[in-house]
Amino acid sequence: MDKNILGIDWGTSNRRAYLIDEHGACLAEHEDGQGMLAVGGRERFGASLAGLLATMGVGAEVPVIMSGMVGSASGWQEVPYLDSAVPLQRLPAHLVPVADADWAGRCRIVPGYCYRSGAAVDVMRGEETQLLGAVALGHRDGWLVLPGTHSKWVLLRDGLIQAMSTYMTGELFAMLSAGGTLSSMMGGDASDAEGYAIGLSQAGRNEPLSNTLFRVRAGVVSRSAPAAQAPAVVSGLLIGAEFSAAARALEQAGGAARITVIGSPALAARYAVAAAHFGLQCEVLDPHRVYCTAISQFINQA
Repeated sequence: MDKNILGIDWGTSNRRAYLIDEHGACLAEHEDGQGMLAVGGRERFGASLAGLLATMGVGAEVPVIMSGMVGSASGWQEVPYLDSAVPLQRLPAHLVPVADADWAGRCRIVPGYCYRSGAAVDVMRGEETQLLGAVALGHRDGWLVLPGTHSKWVLLRDGLIQAMSTYMTGELFAMLSAGGTLSSMMGGDASDAEGYAIGLSQAGRNEPLSNTLFRVRAGVVSRSAPAAQAPAVVSGLLIGAEFSAAARALEQAGGAARITVIGSPALAARYAVAAAHFGLQCEVLDPHRVYCTAISQFINQA
C-alpha cells in the first residue's frame, strides 16, 4: 500500500501544502493566503485545515505534518522549541500531536529550534523542516541561508546546528516601504541592478545602517540620486548589512567561503549576487524540493 503524507508549511501570511509519497515525490500541491493571521484564532485552525483537505481532495487516511507558525503561541497549538543540541535528523522523533480531539490521531506539528550562545538567544519555526530536507539531500555541513522576512544563517556540522543568526531583513524592508520618511521613495523597482550594487558596496564598508539609510533620502531630496533607484539601494543596504555581519562569522568559523541558499528563485538570485559581491561561493537549492524531501522523512513516524 502506498504511503502518502500531507506536509503543510503554515506561515504567518501564507500556507503551502504538498501531498508527498514515501520517496519525496510531490503528487499535488496547493498554496493560498490562509496563513496564521488569516485564520483568525486558534479555534478556527481545524475548520481551515478541513477546507484545505477538501480543496486538495486528500482522504482521511493521509496523515498531516505541519511546520511553521502553526506551532507558535499565536498558532493552533504552541509547541516548545527543541534545543539546538538535538540533531536535525532526530526531528521525526519529536513531532507533537495536535491536542484537538478531532485531529489528534492524524495531525502532528514539527517543533522549532532554540539556539543559545552565552547570553544570545535565537529561534526558528519552519526553517528547521527545510534544514532537515537539505540534510537528507546531502547538505550536512556548512552555512545554509534561508532568506525571507526573517533571514536565517545556520552553520551545520554533520547535521547538527553549530551556530544560528537571524536578520530582520525582509521585515525592515517592508516597514520602510509602508511608513516613515523613506516610504514615499520606495515605489520604484527594487531589482534595479545598479542601485542594488550601490547599496551592497555601502554595506560592505561597514558604515552604520541607520546613517546609510538616511543618506538614501538625502540623495533623493538633494537631487543627487534618482528617486526610482531608492528601493534597490535600500534592498542592497539591508541585504548587504546581513552579508557583512555574516561574512565575519564565516571567517571566524573557518572553512570554505561558501554558502547554500534555500529560497524562491527571485530572492535566491538576489542573495547570489550579494554572495558574489562579498567573495562567497553560492549554491542555490529549490525550496519546494527541499521541503518535499523533508516531509518524506516523517512518513514512518506519522
